Order: sequence, then structure tokens, then C-alpha cells
Amino acid sequence: MEVLALLINGFAITFEPLNLALVIAGVVVGLFIGAMPGLGSVNGVAILLPMTFLVPPTSAVIFLAAIYYGAMYGGAISSIMLGIPGASTAVATTFDGRPLALKGLADKALVAAAAASFVGGTISVVLFTLFALPLADVALAFGPPETFALMVLAFATFVGLGGDDIPKTLFSILIGLVLSTVGLDIISGQPRLIFGDLTGFYHGINFLVLAIGIYGIGEMLWTIEVSQGEVLMSKATVSFRGILNNLKGLKSSIKTMIMGSFLGYFVGILPAAGATPGSLMAYGVAKTMSKNPETYGKGNIDGVVAPEAANNAASTGSMLPMLTLGIPGSPTTAILLGGMVIWGLEPGPLVFTDHPDFVWGLIASLYVANVFALLINIGFIPAFIWVLKMPFTILAPIIFVLCVVGGYVPTQDMHDVWLMLIFGVVGYLMRKLDYPMAPAVLAIVLGPLAEPAMRQSLIGSHGDVMTFFERPISGTIMAIAFLLFVLPLLKAAKGRLSRRRAEGSP
Repeated sequence: MEVLALLINGFAITFEPLNLALVIAGVVVGLFIGAMPGLGSVNGVAILLPMTFLVPPTSAVIFLAAIYYGAMYGGAISSIMLGIPGASTAVATTFDGRPLALKGLADKALVAAAAASFVGGTISVVLFTLFALPLADVALAFGPPETFALMVLAFATFVGLGGDDIPKTLFSILIGLVLSTVGLDIISGQPRLIFGDLTGFYHGINFLVLAIGIYGIGEMLWTIEVSQGEVLMSKATVSFRGILNNLKGLKSSIKTMIMGSFLGYFVGILPAAGATPGSLMAYGVAKTMSKNPETYGKGNIDGVVAPEAANNAASTGSMLPMLTLGIPGSPTTAILLGGMVIWGLEPGPLVFTDHPDFVWGLIASLYVANVFALLINIGFIPAFIWVLKMPFTILAPIIFVLCVVGGYVPTQDMHDVWLMLIFGVVGYLMRKLDYPMAPAVLAIVLGPLAEPAMRQSLIGSHGDVMTFFERPISGTIMAIAFLLFVLPLLKAAKGRLSRRRAEGSP
């Protein structure tokens, strides 16, 4: 009852005219920030942080949290409409969202993304409200071995992303891992894989540069070759009745939404994990659990629902270690943490008792932001569909310009623009040669998270790899990862065996 009373007080704070206006403004701004390739919630919150000094601290964090929430919703827009991930959290949405748009079902994909985001956000906020402090203790129990085990689990789900061709999938993963090591060694500081001492490689290969190159430029080249300008997505239509029918049609995806929400929230509360691994893992698990895994990557609605529920749940979960432990759960919450310190609020377990209005006002604002984000997102669907009705001869140059801008923004280095163009050609060739692109892109995301965790664990155990199996949590996760890794191999072997028997039978 005490929690309910505190939450009601939080809603009273959120519904103050200034705070409610900031929630709505933050969601709208975040929606467009998330939809812009290369910008994302991190840059959006960082750019708008100075503006928050004009309002009280509680109002300021409510505004920034609403931007964060809106950006999580908005990231799916460019992924579905243009095949360009707005941010790393929306990459998995591209896999099935883009094929749906090409089939003229962009409205179905957008409605599914909005609804899944709402479900993921709602479940995660409820979990945040009820179990904030106990879950913070769970997050604190995760050290480097547990983090590495979780990354291995994510890699195990990748094996199912490349279809039945396991060797090509593993090759794609390994290429991504190699690219993730480009730059300065995390321990010795020595440069590695900098290709002829090119200075642009010293800061490593930015994930968005790779993702925008492969899924933006590469997809555009492929579409031009295959369709020769006649693109099916121009047939997309939208109506109020159609939106309602699409919402009703999501009944079969409720289990996937719930799975993505819980998985995303759990990954989100782990310090420094963030929403990207959560969305990727949710996609992999959804495909592994599916009765028709071969439809993933070709326009399966669950392939949109799972990552969107997960990344919104993870965005809420990442605020938990920020508030309770003073440890940012994602790059965006790291900026929010800096804002809290500037506003004179010291994060930690005592913040719940010392500043209850601040904490519960923030939590209540997440409920309100979630509702407004859903309504605003669905309300803007006709505008998004209008973009798809443009002739491809006009749309292609716009996609190209957005890709160049998205490749330049993260580091503001022309080196990355040239690199993005190269990756675009590589992505086009991989598509022609039937190599799965998803595992390579996902490996470069998790590589920088897995390597430091592995090396810290081995340094702490003096090189003993059993440290990953002796600890209860990491050992359990490693066992699950092994099973997930072996399962597709067994299925492939069984398929080959049945084919040989069929060939040998009269």
C-alpha cells in the first residue's frame, strides 16, 4: 500500500501542467530524434540537457526520460520505412520490418512496433515500481564473468539468425567480431588492425557506420537492381479501420511481446548492457521458439514485436541501476546520471527516501509517457506511410543523404562516411552471395561488451577459464548458451540425415 500511495503522489506531480507539457513535448521530440539515422537517444538527450536548467530538477528528468522513451519508439520508424536503423536499438526491427514494408504492409509493421513498445514499456515500468530495490541487488551480483556469459548467450542465439547455413552464419559472426576489435587495445593501449596506420581507425569502427552502410546503402543498391525502380512499398495504405484490424491481429503475438518485455527488462537492469543486446537477444529467442523460424527475415510480425518490446523494456530497466546504484545502465542513462549530479541529486539507495518526489514523479511520468508515445506514434502513421508513396527515384537520393548524415554524425569524421560506403557495397555483395548480414552486424555490437568482460574475468582468475562455469549465475547462463548453440546444429544434422534417407529410399 505504501508503494501505491507513493505512486499516486508521483502521478500528482506528473500531471502538473508544466510536467505534463514536458512529457508530451519530450515524447514528440524523442520520436523524431529516434527516427533520424545516426542521431538516437544518446545524442538527443545530450543536446537538450542544457535546456533542462531552465526548469526544476524533477521536471528536467521527466523531460529527458520522455525523450528517451520517444526515441525508443521512433527508432523503429526509419528501420521499417527506409531499412536504415535509427539507432543500434532498432537494428533487429529492420530484419522483418523492412520486408513487411516492401510487401506493402508498412502500416501493419508500424502498428505492431507501437503496440509492442507500449506493452514492453508498461510491463517494465510495473516491474520497476514493484521490485526496484530487490532487482538492483540482482544487478549488483553481475560481475565480469556473468556479463561475458550473457554475451555468449546472445551469440548463441545468433546461430539461428542466418537460416540453415550454419557455416556462413559462423563466418558472418567471426567477421563482425574481428571488426569489433579494430582500434586501441583496451588494456595495453596499443593500436590493432588499423590497416596501414589510418588515423580514422584509432577510434574503432562505429556500430552505426556498419549498420547504416549495410542496411541503408546495401539495401538501396539491392532494391535498385531487383526492382529497377518498381518498389512494392509504394502500395502501402492506411486507414483508421486498418489500424484497428492490425491491433486485433496482434493477439497471436502477445506471448512474444511478454517474452521480449521480461528479457529486455532483465538485460536492461545489468550495468552497461543497455537496450541493444536485449533487443537482439529477444529476436534470436523469438526465432528459436517459433514454429516457423524460416519466415523470420522475410516479414514475420513477431520479428518486429520481439525486439521492440525488448528495447522499450530495457530502456526502463537501464534507469534502475542509475537510480539505485549510481551506475548507468546504458549510454543515455549515463547522460541522465550526469544531469542528476549537476542538479544536486546523489543517486543510490538513499535517493528513494531522501528525494521521494523526484523518484516517484519520474516513475509515474514513465506510465504517462508510454501512453502518449503510443497515441502519438499511431497518430503519425499516415505521415510515415506518405513517405513510402514517394517514387523510388526521389526516395533513393533521400535515403542516400540520410545515410551519409547518419554515418557522419556519431564521430563527425569523413573517414566514417567513406567506410560506410564501403560497407554498403560489402552488404550488397553479401546479399547477392546469400550470406546472412544480421550476425555480422550484431557481433560488432556485442564484441566491445564481451571482450572487456572476458579479459577482466581471466585477469581476476589468473587465466583460469573455469571461472565462467564455477560461479552459479554465469555457469547457468553458459549451460543455456551451449544448449542454444547446439540445437540448430542438431536440427541441421537431422535435416541432412532425413534428406539422405529420402534420396536412398525407392
